[in-house]
Amino acid sequence: MLDCGCHRSTDASLSRRFSSQVIIALPLPWQGEVLSARFVAACRGRFGPVSVAPPDERVVTGQDSFERSVSVSASIRQSNLERRKGLIPAAALAGLLLSGIAQNVLAFGFDDVAKQAEELSQQGYSEPERNLPDELRNLNFAQYEQIQFKRERDVWSGDDVPFTLSFFHEGMHYDSAIKLHSVDDQGEVHDFAYKPDDFSYGDLKLSDKVKNSTDLGIAGFKVNYALNDNPRKDETMVFLGASYFRVVGKDQVYGVSGRGLAVDTGLSSGEEFPRFKEFWVVKPSKSSQYLTIFALLDSASVTGAYRFVLRPGADTVVDVKSRLYLRRPIEKLGIAPLTSMYLYGPAQPSSELNYRPAIHDSNGLLISDSQNGWTWRALANPAKLMINEQATPRLRGYGLMQRNHDFSAYQDIANRYDLRPSAWVEPQNEWGAGKIELIQIPTPNETNDNIVSMWLPETAPEPGTPLDYDYRFTVTKDESRYADPSLAWVEQTRRSRGEVLKDNLVRESDGSLAFVIDFDGAALSGLGNDANINVQASVGDNGELVSSRTEPNPATGGWRVFVKVKRSDNSKPLDIRAYLNQGDQRLSETWYYRLPANG
Repeated sequence: MLDCGCHRSTDASLSRRFSSQVIIALPLPWQGEVLSARFVAACRGRFGPVSVAPPDERVVTGQDSFERSVSVSASIRQSNLERRKGLIPAAALAGLLLSGIAQNVLAFGFDDVAKQAEELSQQGYSEPERNLPDELRNLNFAQYEQIQFKRERDVWSGDDVPFTLSFFHEGMHYDSAIKLHSVDDQGEVHDFAYKPDDFSYGDLKLSDKVKNSTDLGIAGFKVNYALNDNPRKDETMVFLGASYFRVVGKDQVYGVSGRGLAVDTGLSSGEEFPRFKEFWVVKPSKSSQYLTIFALLDSASVTGAYRFVLRPGADTVVDVKSRLYLRRPIEKLGIAPLTSMYLYGPAQPSSELNYRPAIHDSNGLLISDSQNGWTWRALANPAKLMINEQATPRLRGYGLMQRNHDFSAYQDIANRYDLRPSAWVEPQNEWGAGKIELIQIPTPNETNDNIVSMWLPETAPEPGTPLDYDYRFTVTKDESRYADPSLAWVEQTRRSRGEVLKDNLVRESDGSLAFVIDFDGAALSGLGNDANINVQASVGDNGELVSSRTEPNPATGGWRVFVKVKRSDNSKPLDIRAYLNQGDQRLSETWYYRLPANG
């Protein structure tokens, strides 16, 4: 089946002609992996000089350009619009050339997975088979980590290609196997089989029966790539458990996680966890700079087809294409969900003595939408479940961010929270109106992911119509990329008691709670006391704004904001907002903090 993307306007492919050369710009999975050399050769025979555009040279249709206008970067939007000039559809090229291309070259693509998902949605749901012996089920995390795939057995390790695969063993709560396949350069599908001898078991005292059992399977897999200067390729992306995936870039360690889908998260009726039950990984060529992975999602309420195009680097990028088929109505359909951890930090200091000033994978939720502009939500570890939403008439992007990467802010040699990246989600087709939901869950320690964010459609979808949600998922330590350059951003939030300086220079509590917010960015550069900078602060119904002021911070070149509040009822949360103006002109993103109940 031809999967050049020509069947949908949001994934359309075009070619363009400059002078006498034709450049074919096809969806990423086709460039090098599934695109046959014979296709290019045939183009040369019909049109003369031909080359295939690399991933960053993708050409978009007018519709694509409109949909991608939600992009944060105006320059990128302009570039895409300019590329439209003089283009001719690759769909037309493909139609002319199909007769001369062997069909097995075009044997597998996204539409094949979508067809399986649609057919699966019309059947009754079947729980995955679970036959894990107690010896493996009762392992704790440290014990499970001892079961390692032998790196010399990495898939494609002897083929001189830039990506290899390693597998995860079943164990602990990873108690169901996935189906895993490869797609070769001819489009043929090959199965991966579980082999007990592919794994080492450390010093675990497992029985020979368990270690040699052929009744088990592959629980998940890792993608390895030479990100850093290591003798072996580095773990770059992981799929393990439900629909979770994790991604890192150069000099990063795992922190925030992505998920394929979230269903009824935070409802009293209980959350449903869809799972990726089957994967197809396209074997890369020797010169590939990206890896294509297809996945089939399944749960009691929904099925789905996914395509992940992984491009590792200093900032690792994953382009996600998804198509969902509902089995039944879903009250909360969470799109592009993110999961992270926040235990404590300067905005909510630890109640117990600890030499580490902060413990978190992310310290804020950043949202950009057409109505509210840029909003920074400092995270909290509440005493009880806390859920709130922000309307997004047209979402530009959102992410769980780790804005501080100084080791001194964490002082954790083992866990290196300073190296944990931010994750940014940017829609790549039209999602419509909706809202970003933030769920903050109490946690007593750092082993629990207690932060969840997701986009929810304004109207709960009904079964019968496929739902397409495409987005770009980026992990980065360069958070300034995801900020409006014309606005200052929140660098740090600190909580303190409100104080008054007495005549004898002694500071005493004034009974209020103070927040100290440092803003930074080029928008503040060179602005002194005479720049007419003022702070616009407000609080919700459950409290009062005692005072607010701002002053330059000569140590950072930014500005510091002081906000003092008093809460009326400590058993309820209090919403606090602040931003900077220069005169009556907005100068910063909005800082928004929900002070947890009893916190």
